[in-house]
Amino acid sequence: MAATKTRRQIAAEETQRAIVEAAHTLFLERGYHATSIGVVAAQAGVAVQTIYNSVGSKRDLLSRVLDHAAAGERAPTPVPTFMRDQAEHEPDPRRIIDQLVEFWRGGLKRTAPVFLVIRQAAALDPEVAALERQRAEQRLRNYGLAARILAERGALREDLTPDDAAAVIFTLGHPDQYRFLVNEQGWPVDRWAEWVRSALVAALLTPG
Repeated sequence: MAATKTRRQIAAEETQRAIVEAAHTLFLERGYHATSIGVVAAQAGVAVQTIYNSVGSKRDLLSRVLDHAAAGERAPTPVPTFMRDQAEHEPDPRRIIDQLVEFWRGGLKRTAPVFLVIRQAAALDPEVAALERQRAEQRLRNYGLAARILAERGALREDLTPDDAAAVIFTLGHPDQYRFLVNEQGWPVDRWAEWVRSALVAALLTPG
């Protein structure tokens, strides 16, 4: 049974959500460098120190914006938590891939603009560049969990290691790929989803 949250915990989560949502809007509208903590605080209706106390630095805030966008309505539950739970309870390897693609279908629509903000900010800010690398490494590790589940069930192609499979998932589901094909080339999301699903099945799973 989940522990009951106190009023203070609920209030703290609501404050953090307001801060992150304000930062999300401002980062996309103005860019990272043109958005100060003070402007975020004013938009969220909190004191500047509240942001530092509840979220952290400006880079931490950018990271939280990405987390919030990725999780969507399941926020603040971390994406790896609910994706791992889904995969572990799904016996059909193809359905595990379907789950991943369905998450991407909604998640990349929300996160691709945030990743672009990170990419642009990283060109001028070493701390954001480090964040970009860290988040890429994190995604690769998370995809490794899915790859190992497929391997444990005997569904992974014999010529692939879980690390190889994680790299395939990372590449096909990369935000840059989604942004280029859907946002810039005008692919319908359904077309992109079917393409990436077919590519993952062909690249990862044993035939049959």
